[in-house]
Amino acid sequence: MDKATLTMIENLQKNTGKSLEEWISIVQKENFTKHGEILKFLKETHGLTHGFANLIAHKSRGSDAESAENQDDLITKQYQGKEHFKPFYDKLMAEILSLGKDIEIAPKNTYVSLRRKKQFAILNPATKTRFEVGINLKGAEPTERLLAEKPNSMCSHKINITSPAEIDKEVLGWIKKAYESAG
Repeated sequence: MDKATLTMIENLQKNTGKSLEEWISIVQKENFTKHGEILKFLKETHGLTHGFANLIAHKSRGSDAESAENQDDLITKQYQGKEHFKPFYDKLMAEILSLGKDIEIAPKNTYVSLRRKKQFAILNPATKTRFEVGINLKGAEPTERLLAEKPNSMCSHKINITSPAEIDKEVLGWIKKAYESAG
């Protein structure tokens, strides 16, 4: 299990008074079938943040990266039916990995999380027509391209990309700032 997940699990106990196992038991008693149902239940009924609710939802369903058999398979599955976005991912990863040797790559079921001391970006083939780059740039003013995310999201901003030309100096600059602030 990666260090960030372990820290989140420790903080879950400190912040909520319940262990991960206790939260999983609470969720499993509800017999939810969808990830979104679990998130809504935990956030609305128990007042959890999105991050904690997401952790519990994934762990209770066995859909987190640690539960997956092979993390490389997670990336392959993300691009099934969205193969045209794999070059976006490859280009972004090449640029991001050139920023430093301290980047942790953590594939999840639907996206790849990028971290230093904390998460700074998410690469996500969101739909068949939109690739999303989520970044953490707290305090940055939204623009036409740098969109503010909802409160309690895992990232403060997102950038929608629909063509390779949109992976430009501006986008890479925002990612670099997020990387630098995560160290």
